[in-house]
This record gives sequence, structure tokens and C-alpha cells, in this order.
Amino acid sequence: MAEGIGKKNLAGIADVCSAGSQPSKVNPLAIQVLKEIGIDISHQKSKSLDSIDKNTIDLVITLCAEEICPIFPGNVKRLHWPLPDPSNPKYSSDEQLKLFRKVRDDLKNRIQNLRDEMKSWKR
Repeated sequence: MAEGIGKKNLAGIADVCSAGSQPSKVNPLAIQVLKEIGIDISHQKSKSLDSIDKNTIDLVITLCAEEICPIFPGNVKRLHWPLPDPSNPKYSSDEQLKLFRKVRDDLKNRIQNLRDEMKSWKR
């Protein structure tokens, strides 16, 4: 979700990509809740950190809360946004959908704030 929201809200400011330590698939609930706000991520693929060219990254944002965060080496700016994993099987389907929406809205707000902050960063 962060990649889809980031690509929409940071267009022209940053190139956005995402990856994880255990890629699998894009969750259908993520696709659904972003579609509700006009963002189509149905074409996105879950990617491994190994697929990212580490030499092109200036900022790494980790989103993990309950799970182990991946380590991204290098001299980059780092932010940590500890968000719950809405696909956690301990939640019912209805709870997952509500949590996906909550995380979506949190990400949207954080990315908008980041956009405002990034405008003042030196390139």
C-alpha cells in the first residue's frame, strides 16, 4: 500500500519502490482499500530487497511493527513507521478489512507529511 500511495503522492518529488524481507503477493484487501481512494495497485508485485538497486536509494522507510524489520545497508536517511500488519491471520476477515483501511489512512497521512517535509530537503 505504501508504494501505491507514495507513487501517487510523491510524483515529481521522489521515485518510490517497495520491497520486503519475505515477499509473497499483493494482498487483495490492500488492492480493495486503495481502489476505494482511487489508487490502482493491482499491477504491483511483491518484491525482495535483493531486487532493489541499493545505490539509487536515498531514504528507507521501514513499516514493521510486530515482525522483524529488514536491514537495508548503506548511508541512507532512515525513517521507521511501526504499523501493524493488517493481514495478520489472528484477525477475522472483517477486522482485517478495518485494519487495512486504518493502515491505509495512516500511510496516506504520513506520506503527505513526508511530501511536505521533502520539499524543504536539499537535493
